Amino acid sequence: MVTAASPALLHGVGDRALSWLDEHRERFRLAPEDFATNGAVAERLKPIGELAMNMQVLFREGVAGSRQKTRAGQLLDFAWRELLDGGNVLARLQCDEPLSPVPLEVYAPFHELGHRHPGLEGRVEVCRRTGTWTALEMSPNRRLGVLNAERKLGLVPSSDFGQAVARTWLGQLAEPWTVQLHIAYDITHTVFHLTNWGESPEGIPPAIADYLTRYLPAWMHDWADLEHWDLLGELLVVDACLPRPSLDAALWERYAAAQSASGAMPVRRQLPEGDPAYVFDQVHHPTLVAAFASAMATSRAMSAV
Repeated sequence: MVTAASPALLHGVGDRALSWLDEHRERFRLAPEDFATNGAVAERLKPIGELAMNMQVLFREGVAGSRQKTRAGQLLDFAWRELLDGGNVLARLQCDEPLSPVPLEVYAPFHELGHRHPGLEGRVEVCRRTGTWTALEMSPNRRLGVLNAERKLGLVPSSDFGQAVARTWLGQLAEPWTVQLHIAYDITHTVFHLTNWGESPEGIPPAIADYLTRYLPAWMHDWADLEHWDLLGELLVVDACLPRPSLDAALWERYAAAQSASGAMPVRRQLPEGDPAYVFDQVHHPTLVAAFASAMATSRAMSAV
């Protein structure tokens, strides 16, 4: 029988991750050379969007103490005001790359939290009237992300959500033994979009929930044995999104032990060494995932008490 991790263990992982993210906030800032190409801007925007999403989850789940809540609020304000220049960075990219969904996806969590940029919203709405907006080729689970972002802004969906789900690897309930690295990440992000980043576990169709309940434990233990902490963190989020999460204490203890004293989480094995900018680029994503996993798991553990 699986023993559930204690709320204190779960919360501690997130508290340390949030401290590291706050201490390294300036490293999220776009550098002048990033603006040389729109591709570089879009790549640098991704972690900012992930930062906003994680802080939104922390607020939504209500598991942050007063110190955490203050720090999360300051991080969000910094991201919107300083990193995105009040949304102007997104509007500029939307103007230069009108059919890119990146500005919409990054903007969505900020919009839900009350931030507005009418100019960006107007440009997005014009682009959504084109046939190209729905014809753009992208992976099925990426399409779910765009549809979810549209929902967050209160927009009429540009295509059918159920059809997009059915085209994903997870929607087809493919062979569980074929889950390689990129497929595993497709699985986790499909669940994130189905549940709106953990907000609505009931968004997972019953057949998919049953499939995950059956095979997720084996996947989590496999990636833990490989010491792939970034992917294990995402799978721990999936576990917390299920109707009956395991919150496996043994897995969470291994995951917590992999986290550095500073709060940073390595992608695999141990933290890299070298130039601070290089280290940040390597570990910001798994550290964001650690904050996300902690908030979701702590919330579910507290609900079970």
